[in-house]
Amino acid sequence: MLTDTHIHLYATEFDEDRSSLFMAAHEAGVERFFLPNIDTASIEPMLALEKAFPQRCFPMMGLHPCYVKDNWQEELSIVESWLRKRDFCAVGEIGIDLYWDKTYLKEQQEAFRQQIRWANELNRPIVIHCRESFSEIMDVLDDTPKSPTCGIFHCFSGTMEQAQAIIRRGFLLGIGGVVTFKKSGLDAIVAEIPIENIVLETDGPYLAPTPHRGKRNVPAYLRLIAEKVAEIKNISVEEVAQITTQNSRNVFGR
Repeated sequence: MLTDTHIHLYATEFDEDRSSLFMAAHEAGVERFFLPNIDTASIEPMLALEKAFPQRCFPMMGLHPCYVKDNWQEELSIVESWLRKRDFCAVGEIGIDLYWDKTYLKEQQEAFRQQIRWANELNRPIVIHCRESFSEIMDVLDDTPKSPTCGIFHCFSGTMEQAQAIIRRGFLLGIGGVVTFKKSGLDAIVAEIPIENIVLETDGPYLAPTPHRGKRNVPAYLRLIAEKVAEIKNISVEEVAQITTQNSRNVFGR
């Protein structure tokens, strides 16, 4: 059984054929999906998906850094109300993104800190979005540490030094389609780190693996990522599935 630890299955890009995509994923051995929240607008479709597939879809709750805007405090208050209303598998996805815009850096930092505090209070893991912001993320984790340390650096595509720093802190690396890209260099990093330190993800509908790069990323493509990791590690896909699914259980408690 393969576990996708990060996929936006509620996204409108999947509205036309979601049921058939679930069937194709099942045929590919992909059985569990962890759903990161984005903002207020994504909550309703995300929870509807959980209701429709309660044994396969597990929602998180958080405010994505790219959606930290002028109304960020209002958005955060809605996140908090949901976190206190019911259980979620994680607080996520949260973090800092400086790729598109640095206008709201201070607000992103404070939103990140606050959501870590809630995760600590509720004893839930965190799922971190880190894009062009590794040092800023680490600075926040220094002054507002996750305790006990538990979570995932989603869509990891950094350096070996960054991977080692993440592992030392007790977090797992989310490995997705980038590992299949020829010039990414991520394959060399995955080769060196223990498989016990990684989980698999698609980040669908984004970042489709080779040979579908640039197209919509669908749930069944997680198997292509697992096959690449198996090739790198010189082990079977079944072993990759077993270990990374257990890693996901260790993080999410599901």
